[in-house]
Amino acid sequence: MRRVVAFALGLGVIAVLGWWIFLRQPAADGNGVPGVAAEGGAAGGTGNRRGKRGGPGDFDGPVPVAIAAVSRRDVPIYLDGLGTVQAFNTVTVRPQVSGQLVSVAFQEGQEVNEGDLLAQIDPRSFDAQLQQALAQKGQSEAQLNTARRDLQRFRELVGDGYVSKQQLDTQAQTVAQLEASVKASEAAVQNARISQGFARVTAPISGITGLRLVDVGNLVDAGTTGGLVVVTQIRPISVVFTLPEQSLGDIRAAGGQGLQVLAFDRDNAKRLARGELTVIDNQIDQTTGTIRLKATFANDDKALWPGQFVNMRLLVRTEANGLVIPANAVQRGPDGDFVYLAGVDDKGEAIAEKRDIKVAHSEGGMALIASGLNDGDRIVTDGQYRLQPGSKIREAKDEPVVAADAQPKGK
Repeated sequence: MRRVVAFALGLGVIAVLGWWIFLRQPAADGNGVPGVAAEGGAAGGTGNRRGKRGGPGDFDGPVPVAIAAVSRRDVPIYLDGLGTVQAFNTVTVRPQVSGQLVSVAFQEGQEVNEGDLLAQIDPRSFDAQLQQALAQKGQSEAQLNTARRDLQRFRELVGDGYVSKQQLDTQAQTVAQLEASVKASEAAVQNARISQGFARVTAPISGITGLRLVDVGNLVDAGTTGGLVVVTQIRPISVVFTLPEQSLGDIRAAGGQGLQVLAFDRDNAKRLARGELTVIDNQIDQTTGTIRLKATFANDDKALWPGQFVNMRLLVRTEANGLVIPANAVQRGPDGDFVYLAGVDDKGEAIAEKRDIKVAHSEGGMALIASGLNDGDRIVTDGQYRLQPGSKIREAKDEPVVAADAQPKGK
């Protein structure tokens, strides 16, 4: 029993001695290094480094921010949509007479003018038909001239009784028949000339030729399904695009046709052309809830090409003398948009004041304000992500504003 008591007393003495040695060790810092007092503890930390690193209050003193004043300017209001470029006119050139294709007078992708020769069909048979029609016309005209002279003599002799009245009438009918025959011959000549002209296949419109569809030496028929070549007119050119049906009211209120339209590339970075609205479709697509529109562009520089996808911007109005702020100053919260104003507290120190706003439109890095701000208000445009209502601020004019995720030096 005495041994047990002695053993217990020994363990107690060892435990007390170990605890006394632990209390004599220096305090460890935040990184587990002994000998450095922890920040914010008895070593004299300031207590101002609160919150998560990079969040509000991570830096001592007022938060440096960029400040701008609310301004007024004219703000263009655009409606944005996606469009497809279409040729102003597209014609498949087909032969109108049958024959052998003896020559092609265009290069694929060549720009041609209306009336330029594109291809030649063997004209020899059409030349022969024209000569035959001319000969028939000459024969009919000769017969008509003879009949007219006989009619004139019959009229002179009928009074003397040498020619009967019946003979005179018969001769008059013969003249009429021959006059009709001459007219038919003239029509045959005209038809032969047309066929001869169709042997020369010309461009029906000005535009760009596509790929050649028939090679030289082939026999072609009138109305060949595939045609010889497709010519597309690209100057001017059209773009068909869609907008939500809710936009129709703004478009009609702005005047509809004649509104300015801008075409941008796929990345919406480069403006390709400026044109005007020419057509508003007569019905709304119930499946998509959109309205189709067509704009026309001069396209002198050929920046637009048939089949190309472009971003369209339709100018419906300009908000004159609108209240605007930089768009990057606007923040989104659970209750809507808001900004931080540069205000002053009771002690005369600059602080951030939260202000709920309503944005009417954003354009070119500027936000048009519908309500919530007034002339003369000064808003925070950079550094606002580290602010809370009431945070002390200072305007950083000659130093960069630290981003919200920046780290203090030495951390």
